[in-house]
Amino acid sequence: MAKTGLYTGLDIGTTSIKVVVAEYIDGQMNIIGVGNAKSEGLNRGIIVDIDKTVDSIKRAIAQAEEKAGIKINSVYVDLPATSLQMERCSGMIAVSANSKEITDEDVFNVAMAAMVRSIPPERQIITLLPQEFTVDGFEGIKDPRGMIGVRLEMSGILFTGPKTIVHNVQATVEKAGLHVDGLIISPLALAGTILADGEKEFGTILLDLGGGQTTTAVMYDKELKFSVVDQEGGENITKDISVVLNTSYSSAEALKINYGDAYPEHTSEGETFPVDVIGKSESVKVNERYLSEIIEARLEEILMQAKEALTSLNVLDLPGGIVITGGAASIPGIVELAQKIFNVDVKLYVPNHMGLRNPVFANVIALVEYAANLTEINYLLESARVGELFMPAANNYVTQPVESDLEASTAYEQDYSDDYHEEESFEKGKDLVKWVKSKWSKMFD
Repeated sequence: MAKTGLYTGLDIGTTSIKVVVAEYIDGQMNIIGVGNAKSEGLNRGIIVDIDKTVDSIKRAIAQAEEKAGIKINSVYVDLPATSLQMERCSGMIAVSANSKEITDEDVFNVAMAAMVRSIPPERQIITLLPQEFTVDGFEGIKDPRGMIGVRLEMSGILFTGPKTIVHNVQATVEKAGLHVDGLIISPLALAGTILADGEKEFGTILLDLGGGQTTTAVMYDKELKFSVVDQEGGENITKDISVVLNTSYSSAEALKINYGDAYPEHTSEGETFPVDVIGKSESVKVNERYLSEIIEARLEEILMQAKEALTSLNVLDLPGGIVITGGAASIPGIVELAQKIFNVDVKLYVPNHMGLRNPVFANVIALVEYAANLTEINYLLESARVGELFMPAANNYVTQPVESDLEASTAYEQDYSDDYHEEESFEKGKDLVKWVKSKWSKMFD
């Protein structure tokens, strides 16, 4: 069934907070609002100061509200893959209805059964994805509801993560005055939406080069098989430029954006630019080749870390090759450098939405697309995770003028295409299905 409604995604990045409001009409997505604010309170993708991060989120939300002309009450939030673990799980129950017709309750119960396992106290379940259902021995069923049977089985993949990270993300978003519609693991959303069906089925490597960390993920047989996070990203490149050239961080960032190239062969020693050096009254001339070598050194280290992990898994020869995206992937020459290091086909993913045609927005757009394509089965399994049976309510945005004290440019394209270098709702109905409450009253006591 084609999706219709409004969805808001919130990407809490190390160097920027990004918000996208998308309207779906018969399955077609139209982005109606975008927010992009400098990030405060994060270190290498992890929230270290909740109050500062809350302020950054509020600024980005205000921008998106102003553009979209709505009041945002709730958001889908991406979750970093730091220390992410995946494991297969399965469950089996007897169908509860007298008619033996499988209902929402049965799917809820079999998912609960699949999650019965020992989880270390410092970790928690983030999400459960279904692989297939089996009814009385008949396998390969995607949605068993309405079928007749006496035994229902489910196999799936369970994703767990550090409880501290999950709690801090949720608490920060709620402190910003927003309801969390769902926490969605970043590489799961990215791989699930930006890769073509063939790439997902036959195998593809995804590199997300963020501001504070780099995530390497492997998609194969339409499942996320592997994910690892390296705590280095675009920020480290900027710091290297700052230290080597003895210039301020902000100047180093500007140099990276305006003159940087990841592949020195693209540059010339004859082309120079001025650099404001700390302690000197006059700027110093630096050539493009030297700057490129600084950038290449750090990126090579990051990519070699990814190669080491992928080599240990023996997956570098997957047919889909490597897809690179993320804020640091905006640096020219990244594809050529990656091809040189990995010796496989590499391509750059860039969103094709007007005003957002830069890989820095890949995560937040993928987040919205992933959320919009969640099925009722996904919601039932999420219900089991939180222990309350519910189904998604109708979208509840309020269309209204939104006052903002932020300075906003009148040119939409200028606002967001110029800020590409920064790493940067509906209110879900509170009423659960009443008959569920009556049948499961003990769960609500």
